[in-house]
Amino acid sequence: MPPRVVLVGLPGAGKSAVGAELASRLEVAFADSDDLVVCAAGRSVAAVFADDGERAFRVIEARVIADALAGFDGVLALGGGAVTTESVRRALAAASIPVALLTAPQHELLGRMAGTDHRPLLTADPAARLAELSESRDPLYSEVATLTIDTAGRSIAAVATELRHQLTGDMS
Repeated sequence: MPPRVVLVGLPGAGKSAVGAELASRLEVAFADSDDLVVCAAGRSVAAVFADDGERAFRVIEARVIADALAGFDGVLALGGGAVTTESVRRALAAASIPVALLTAPQHELLGRMAGTDHRPLLTADPAARLAELSESRDPLYSEVATLTIDTAGRSIAAVATELRHQLTGDMS
């Protein structure tokens, strides 16, 4: 059975936190594609980037996402750049499942990521790099998303509640 919903968005949008909360509310499993990559590669995302480069990371990422889309029954959060891989976008379209785009303004995304060091694409000048990522990825997010939720100034619980309502009609 495919996932009940896939979450996409820029780094800091809340995909992992909202996804875990939503999965708990739906009483299903939660998976994050970055964690699936770590399991498949046997090392951290940062290590894959450092040792093998982004291209190698994207190959592993596309494979684990395709596997999850085919057989994971739960809430799946994708890494922010997963949509840059054409095969991932095609797999999302073919899966015919809801894809929720989580959004927030850049200043809020940066605030949420302050003090983290596990985002290899945002190590040098995070504000400039995030703006570049937004410009290049926003059209791809729009291509795959079936619904969009603004997370700005909202708690994880509030976003999970709205997403659950949009998916099931249940307001609890």
